[in-house]
Amino acid sequence: MANVSEQFGLRPYRKLDGTPLVGAQNRYTISANNSTAIFQGDLVTVETDGDITRHVAGTSTAVVGVFNGCFYTDPTTQKPTYKNYYPGSVNASDITAFVVDDPDAVFLIDVNDTFARSDLFTNYSVTDVTGNTITGISKVQLNKASTGTDNTFVLQAIDISQDPDNEDTASANANILVRINNHFFRSGTGV
Repeated sequence: MANVSEQFGLRPYRKLDGTPLVGAQNRYTISANNSTAIFQGDLVTVETDGDITRHVAGTSTAVVGVFNGCFYTDPTTQKPTYKNYYPGSVNASDITAFVVDDPDAVFLIDVNDTFARSDLFTNYSVTDVTGNTITGISKVQLNKASTGTDNTFVLQAIDISQDPDNEDTASANANILVRINNHFFRSGTGV
């Protein structure tokens, strides 16, 4: 049976040791007028000014975690605004982002091609696709074509989903469990 084709970015799944992740996340800031939209499920990196921004696919910049929504005071209405995505170019001084940043977190992600068991434990990049502004959900996928053993590849595939609707490795869009391979809190590189 073919997999369900659904792009949803990275979804928190569990911890590397098998224990539940329990929704753990931390606060970060996004600079006022940052023009880059960030969607729920997008990978984020730390900038030199201490703020975060969306990870650029195919780069070797260490990732701090997965974006899970934000809060800011709307500059037009002056109302508190909670969104599961940052729309970009918001001129507010209080943009707070919520990020799943545990280096031991495991995430579920959709693959943009077929994926075999022999593809496990390899490192991969993600696709560079803008998210859905209606749902606020990311559309990034594991990029099967961008792979290698180098530690700068952002994700490492560790298992295939046990979901019967999305575990068919003979067709595209299987769901895969991954960990962040190039994690900011493990790389020791700083900004």
